[in-house]
Amino acid sequence: MILTDGPLGLREWTDADLPVMSRLFDDPAVAYRTPLATPFDEAAAAAYLAMIRRTRAEGTRLHLAITEDGGAPLGEVLLSLSDGALGYAVGAAHRGRGLAARATRLLTGHAHGALGLSRVVLRIEPDNAASVAVARAAGFRLTGEPPATVRSNGRAHTLLTWAHHAPAVTP
Repeated sequence: MILTDGPLGLREWTDADLPVMSRLFDDPAVAYRTPLATPFDEAAAAAYLAMIRRTRAEGTRLHLAITEDGGAPLGEVLLSLSDGALGYAVGAAHRGRGLAARATRLLTGHAHGALGLSRVVLRIEPDNAASVAVARAAGFRLTGEPPATVRSNGRAHTLLTWAHHAPAVTP
């Protein structure tokens, strides 16, 4: 799968991406905010790629590398097809360039249009200012749903739900 929006592209991960994947995700900030393994070495990357391929084959999730002009991965955007939950991670060297917001908008549009999901959600910790900014920039709105608490990497994450609804179709 390839989705593009100008120079930004979303594509499937490949075996050739394993070294880049480990450099992108072996980061304390990624480990703090996500359930990804830490340390995230090439063995962890290989296990992650196997899971990506399995969930893709099962039709339950999409994990796409964020690229510019189809080049090396700069991060990842993912979508659960069962509940419309979207997530992302951008490598430290590539943050602050709007990549997460652009990738989120692109995958959200695909989720609504091609996949027929009426609602896409982001689940964000209240103190994660960068992800709150991404949610706003991508057109998501904070819902009034009760916070959810999940555990990963040895800590509890209290998450608020941000939602993006498919545009209304006019006859």
